Amino acid sequence: MAEEKEKPEQATEAAAKKPKAAEATGKNPLITILLILNMAVMSTIAYLQYSFMQSEASKPSVKDIIKQEMKSGEELEAEQELAQSETRTDGKLLNLDGFTVNLAKSDGPRRFVRLTAVLKFNDESKEVEFTARKPQIRDTIISILNSKRPEDLLKKEGKTYLKEEIKAAINSFLIDGKLVDVYYVGFQIN
Repeated sequence: MAEEKEKPEQATEAAAKKPKAAEATGKNPLITILLILNMAVMSTIAYLQYSFMQSEASKPSVKDIIKQEMKSGEELEAEQELAQSETRTDGKLLNLDGFTVNLAKSDGPRRFVRLTAVLKFNDESKEVEFTARKPQIRDTIISILNSKRPEDLLKKEGKTYLKEEIKAAINSFLIDGKLVDVYYVGFQIN
């Protein structure tokens, strides 16, 4: 009899375990719907981010816009210089012998520049004046170069600024003529 009592107890325990097992292995439709909805929302967000990134990549960056503006400005300046050179082809040239000048101290080792230049004066300039002032012209150029650091002269803008600085300094002491342009025949930094 004890055996018969044990069997119904085992049967009730087994029956109690079956609903728990059925609940654990059974799929709740609410969870499935939420998972599918979550995947759909995440896919939509990923697609929108991808679309946004593609549209942002197709827009020009600030650097591109600035480069384009600089190129158009340089082209305009080049056209103006070409027009000026076509109208003013006359002028007197003064060939300067080569310069070897120490540059201002920078972070690295001591450096120097080798420069060979030709100066173009306007037609009103008297050759006597600029040949007589050749030592003063050379001294002015050497003084300007001594004040420059290598980093200043390695860039195109630095060389253009150097030309303008040389023109302004030389024109300050010329009486009859005017320095129109400076041409670099040789320019080397060591």
